Amino acid sequence: MNTNEANGTTELGQKALAAIEQLVRFALERRLIEPLDEDYSRNLLLSLFRFDEPYLGDEAPEPLEGPQPALDVLIDYGYRIGLIPENTDTYRDLLDAQIMGGLMPRPSEVTREFGELKEAKGIEAATDRFYQLSVDANYIRMDRVNKNVYWQHESEFGDIEITINLSKPEKSPKEIAMAKLLPPPVYPKCQLCRENVGYAGRVNHPARQNLRIIPLKLNGEPWFFQYSPYVYYNEHCIVFHRDHVPMKLTKDTFRRLLAFVDEYPHYFIGSNADLPIVGGSILTHDHFQGGRHTFPIQNAPKEAVFAHPEYDGVTVGIVKWPMSVLRLTGKDSDVLLELADKVYESWKRYSDPAADILAFSEENGNKVPHNTVTPIVRRTPDGEYEMDLVLRNNRTSEQYPAGIFHPHQEMHHIKKENIGLIEVMGLAILPGRLKEELDLTAEILAGDRGLYEAVMEQEDHPLNLHKHWIGQLAAKYGTNRTKEEAWKLVQSEVGGIFVEILGHAGVYKRTETGMEAFRRFVAHLGCAPVQ
Repeated sequence: MNTNEANGTTELGQKALAAIEQLVRFALERRLIEPLDEDYSRNLLLSLFRFDEPYLGDEAPEPLEGPQPALDVLIDYGYRIGLIPENTDTYRDLLDAQIMGGLMPRPSEVTREFGELKEAKGIEAATDRFYQLSVDANYIRMDRVNKNVYWQHESEFGDIEITINLSKPEKSPKEIAMAKLLPPPVYPKCQLCRENVGYAGRVNHPARQNLRIIPLKLNGEPWFFQYSPYVYYNEHCIVFHRDHVPMKLTKDTFRRLLAFVDEYPHYFIGSNADLPIVGGSILTHDHFQGGRHTFPIQNAPKEAVFAHPEYDGVTVGIVKWPMSVLRLTGKDSDVLLELADKVYESWKRYSDPAADILAFSEENGNKVPHNTVTPIVRRTPDGEYEMDLVLRNNRTSEQYPAGIFHPHQEMHHIKKENIGLIEVMGLAILPGRLKEELDLTAEILAGDRGLYEAVMEQEDHPLNLHKHWIGQLAAKYGTNRTKEEAWKLVQSEVGGIFVEILGHAGVYKRTETGMEAFRRFVAHLGCAPVQ
């Protein structure tokens, strides 16, 4: 870096100074900072980028709709002057968060504003403001979220949602190698810990200077509320325990979920199951996911309705869904809680060998549990409580080493990861690799004969994992479609595969014998059909 660059007299330096001015004005407009913070915030950025003076151009920089254009200019400049060692997404994100962290209120100020808004205008106004602040601060990366591919698939269970996740940046091979050399994380212990707020990050842990969290009490215990940086649906939030304690489903879990929708009735909330294979990606820190979105499962009807004589006012419905779902509905959350706990405790110990359901197995003389649930709670428009208990089992077998009730091997070319809470509800999160792979598959159906032959003949072809499927599609639809027709056919086929995957994850299959077995469990609970 030369003296001219440091003083901002080069063209790149002038662009960076203008970008600082744009960001400060954007932060003022979006109320990330107050007018009295303007000079202070500008000086923080001038210092970070080694400038002695602010932008002094004759014309005011163009106003920003979002922070990303100015951030890109500043990060390019930051790389030029050595603030980041490499111009990769990982290092750019570390600097991005540092920049925006200097243009935000302190955590206590965010919490105070949230509480004041909640008191004056209600909880929806408070979450609206908190969500927008998270977007404006670039903690929620809308520039990347908007790149995700999304479509709906019409099925017998309603319109299923499909996304190809392109929002999380991929690490370079060098960064992956560097991360492997680093010691296991000690601080923060994981990406959900409260200590992430303001953390500068490192090559194997994201920067979180622009993260803010809201404290709340669930069941008298300290929890926190924040939004996901890569929202998979509207106002995708995370509710996490104050302490780094492992996930464990208990009666208290259901009590916490019900308490949350008392305070946030416009949001749903759910928990991943607490066992490997059927659980989420982070089982080491107790947390829930929620948000303001109507998932396909919510619109699924009840095929049969039951009641239990000891739990007055609460109904139990078998939901028409590829997975095995019991829906508890009632006005009294205390009664619903007791019945939910009975269902859960009964299911944990329930075996039905005829339906291939075993609650336990033995390993080295130890009893290993296999049954658990994925619970989801929401409020209905008339104020009732609704809890979906999705029955899960994580057994494996020689035929299905990845999981009997898990995407089977023939589906792994589309998805092989766990079916977690979000997907249980009917929103597929498919890997980013599929964007190009599915586009090329559509090219084959649109007549690219050379590509088709290459896939069929070359063992190392990038589409080799789809070889069998592509052959089936070509036989079914031919290869003389328009590209638009071909892409819609590919989307429809992928949607059908996801529905089938949900069926694989269902412990009771949607056959006559499967539904009979499901009703056996409901009868085992002591429930009888509602006439």
